[in-house]
Amino acid sequence: MQTSALHLGLHPVSAATLCQGRRSQVKQSGWTLERFSRHLPRMIQTDQNPNRTRRLERTLGDWMRARLPFAVAEFVMFTLKQGWAAIFGILLLGGLLISDRIWQPDWALARYDALLLYALGLQVLFLAAGMESWREVRVILLFHLTGTVMEIFKVDAGSWAYPGDGLVKLWGVPLFSGFMYASVGSYMARVIRLFDMRFAPYPPLWLATCLAVAIYVNFFSHHFLPDIRLALFVATVVIFIRTRIWFYLGGQAYWMPLPLAAFLSSFFLWVAENVGTRTRTWLYAGQDSDQWVSIAKMGSWYLLLYVSFVTVTLVVRDALSHTPYRPVTPTDVRQSPASATPPPEVQ
Repeated sequence: MQTSALHLGLHPVSAATLCQGRRSQVKQSGWTLERFSRHLPRMIQTDQNPNRTRRLERTLGDWMRARLPFAVAEFVMFTLKQGWAAIFGILLLGGLLISDRIWQPDWALARYDALLLYALGLQVLFLAAGMESWREVRVILLFHLTGTVMEIFKVDAGSWAYPGDGLVKLWGVPLFSGFMYASVGSYMARVIRLFDMRFAPYPPLWLATCLAVAIYVNFFSHHFLPDIRLALFVATVVIFIRTRIWFYLGGQAYWMPLPLAAFLSSFFLWVAENVGTRTRTWLYAGQDSDQWVSIAKMGSWYLLLYVSFVTVTLVVRDALSHTPYRPVTPTDVRQSPASATPPPEVQ
């Protein structure tokens, strides 16, 4: 079985065989949209159970592969799983949009305080539903703390501001803002688990940690010392250029270079930044709410993602490999004799 980068698609033989096999399985099992929607709530009671998560993915994947071209179905599945991994952040952004539309200045509860209660409620719900483990929550709490410290410093330095009122503020920073950073940690922890990701070959831990510390410190020190972010951009590529993010979708292995994944993720975080400013939840210095956030903020998020990733590796150390990773061939894919190869071992 050959594997490929995400944009190159599946191995031709395995793709055709898998598509044909999945279509026949769907027809035999009688899966319909009505039946799928009836079983969906029970199947997503907890995504901490790997078997249940795979069963949900297989059910939804079978239904779509019977109705869509194989490549389109795989892309839709990838998008849906990414959205499910980012559900905490998506719900937070939804809270910003809805509260901006409905909140009145004469209400007893300030909008920022309501957003804090909303974010706390989401976190409790995720724990109660088993969507996050206590081990993951501890790391997410670290995101919250490091993010809040940065917020306090940046607001004091005049980089951005929170124009609304609120009782629960710390040096001008509403405490719900820390959950925006925590949502990034939640996404990373969940996406690694949901996609069964492997990062290989991963650089030495001390080197990755030193890079993360240098990036975080530079967010503060560039106000007083020369800004070294250009050197940090180069360092991220040099250190992680060989690192591939391996992930599984429908039993098929794909990979993407880690720096490319960080760049693409920074774009979506830039989009989220615009949601925050359009709703006047926060505003950058000299910016009006109807103006787009500077595209340069993508660079800041690109660097901050490496800090986030190294932090998450505190609880997902088993996903790291210092040697190249060779994915296991899926057992449910029947290869032709000419293309069949023995399953490689995971290093």
